[in-house]
Amino acid sequence: MKIDPMIAGFADELTEWRRDIHAHPELGFEEHRTSALVAERLRAFGCEVATGIGRTGVVGTLRVGNNPKAIALRADMDALPMQEVNDFGHRSQTPNTMHACGHDGHTTMLLGAARYLAATRNFDGTVHFIFQPAEEGRGGAEAMIADGLFEQFPCDSVFGMHNFHTGEAGHVMVRPGPTMSGGGVFDIEITGRGAHGALPETGVDPVLIAAHVVTALQSVVARNVSALDAAVISVTQIHAGDAYNVIPDTAVLRGTFRALRMEVLEALKTRIETISRDVASAFGGKADPKVLIKVIPVINDTAETAWVAGAAAEALGADAVRDDGDIVMASEDFAFMLAEKPGAFLFIGNGRGSVPVHNPRYDFNDEILPVGATLWSRLVETRLKKAG
Repeated sequence: MKIDPMIAGFADELTEWRRDIHAHPELGFEEHRTSALVAERLRAFGCEVATGIGRTGVVGTLRVGNNPKAIALRADMDALPMQEVNDFGHRSQTPNTMHACGHDGHTTMLLGAARYLAATRNFDGTVHFIFQPAEEGRGGAEAMIADGLFEQFPCDSVFGMHNFHTGEAGHVMVRPGPTMSGGGVFDIEITGRGAHGALPETGVDPVLIAAHVVTALQSVVARNVSALDAAVISVTQIHAGDAYNVIPDTAVLRGTFRALRMEVLEALKTRIETISRDVASAFGGKADPKVLIKVIPVINDTAETAWVAGAAAEALGADAVRDDGDIVMASEDFAFMLAEKPGAFLFIGNGRGSVPVHNPRYDFNDEILPVGATLWSRLVETRLKKAG
């Protein structure tokens, strides 16, 4: 792993920062402690700092020279609503809240880059460090954009980075075009007619209807989506009844759907609505589906992807960079920033065999913190290279 000597010199501090954030996780739009910590450090480095962008978002800015070009780098700050089961010293101190997706590491890597760039100023232009709240399904990117993110902090391109557990530690993966899926959620309330469990013929069983809806939804990807398109529908919750011998009045299904193209997402939405209503009606019941597309697909700009892959290879070594990375069917609201500005979303390996994200035993690999900080720094120095 290639690490800048100056960044290597404060790698231990990066670990301390990351573990402190990990121990004090905050959910989306509640990142008050984390935002304050980020803002305080950015000011100490010498950055201009703006807070309250998208409620709890923070933007730090460095301006050097007269070059009008500007680049933006983004990290996410929020945690997940889940209980950590690790027993190390920096485990979460907040019940049912955990940094299980590595946002503590993403924030720290970008802070490390800001510290280095503020100290060296070996570039000509403007760099904006975007620390985004509420990435985990709560609309943080949209909130920052709605608050005038790119009007207040204009840039020519924007880049984001996420860890992945199947990659070699510190290795980078990126790809042009569709990179991560767009996604949505659904709540389907099914209404039947309650009855005694021994006399099902006197009622309309919503549990039976729910079971048939679940089965029917599994036909959508197989029979309504081209084999050349990636898509998934997952029913993740079924709620109905309270007693062994009572057929309830209602049942509720909840779940998620994903696709790499907006046309497919819209088609999935329509089929979920139609199937749930029609299946319920066929059994004598009624379904009220609420289906919402929450995140658009991550689409990397082709030219920016080629540039960032080349710059990353120069910074970290060609053997540490893939420019034909895998498609990831998870979603990421950085997609909304890419819909506003050209750029790319990269992945950095957390180390093969590491625990996957969204797992209660997950932890970010501190060894890659200085690698990520080095990569961010080199991207800025390359894009905003000083003349001569």
